[in-house]
Amino acid sequence: MQNIPSVDLRDFLSDDPKRKQKFVNEIGSAFEDIGFVALKGHFLNDQLVDELYGEIRNFFALPLETKHSYEIPGIGGQRGYVSFGTEHAKGRKEGDLKEFWHFGQYVSEDSKYASEYPENVEVKELPRFNVVGKEAYQMLEKTGVYVLRALALHLSLYEFYFDQYAKEGNSILRPIHYPPITSEPANAIRAAAHGDINLITLLMGAQGKGLQVQNHNGEWIDAIAEQDELVINVGDMLSRHTNNKLKSTIHQVVNPPRELWGTSRYSIPFFMHPVSDMKLDCLENCIDAENPKKFEDITAGAYLYERLVDLGLIKK
Repeated sequence: MQNIPSVDLRDFLSDDPKRKQKFVNEIGSAFEDIGFVALKGHFLNDQLVDELYGEIRNFFALPLETKHSYEIPGIGGQRGYVSFGTEHAKGRKEGDLKEFWHFGQYVSEDSKYASEYPENVEVKELPRFNVVGKEAYQMLEKTGVYVLRALALHLSLYEFYFDQYAKEGNSILRPIHYPPITSEPANAIRAAAHGDINLITLLMGAQGKGLQVQNHNGEWIDAIAEQDELVINVGDMLSRHTNNKLKSTIHQVVNPPRELWGTSRYSIPFFMHPVSDMKLDCLENCIDAENPKKFEDITAGAYLYERLVDLGLIKK
């Protein structure tokens, strides 16, 4: 991977304290520096990945009328289908050149969050679509929990500090289809420059050129993962909570060269959110004389609402 550090979760999962600390040091340093890593040793297997991509291609190949039947009004696009050009980056009017689907959290009926989360939407034309989506969701969530445990140790917190917020968190799995480009885009690109809202993002599908990360010098770097790697980055919620010690980095998905306009691109980010009542107040051990408190206190739920308005998914 070009200029993005690579780490191996198997180091953290090993019984060797030195290997575990090596992972903590590597991912902590990368997230303080560029805010992105490539991660090997996650919990997705090749069969699940292949089946997930197959189901996603099948869904986005459905007739537009069928896909629109799964677009649910009044929930800010948090479940089901979101049509082409609906979402835009904060501060931009041009819609991104993409359509996507949202799988959300799976909670029991007696969970305190059961009434807060919309139901997942079942695609009746594709009997395996929701089964495979749920399994991928849970494997990515499991991977994310271990990454957050490593970050807790890096921040000199209790290793399981984030577990209480990640369990039943408002996380989203978003399969994205960037369709072929059929005419010269005026000002739109596949995904305009933005920072993610959540704690961390785990991205499948960064194996080809397109994803770019902005370094501290303002330069755009291609982020291209190996076949067995996820790309993981810091979101704005974690950046706020750590008083910007861990960096939420601006990134974008650019349009391909003209000779590749006729091709689709698929990517699958897992946006790991905490429960809505988590306080994102800056951690005391991330504030000192050189790093005064940079952010106002806010809950994760209130912050998410603000950002969904910014993105055009919720209309005020």
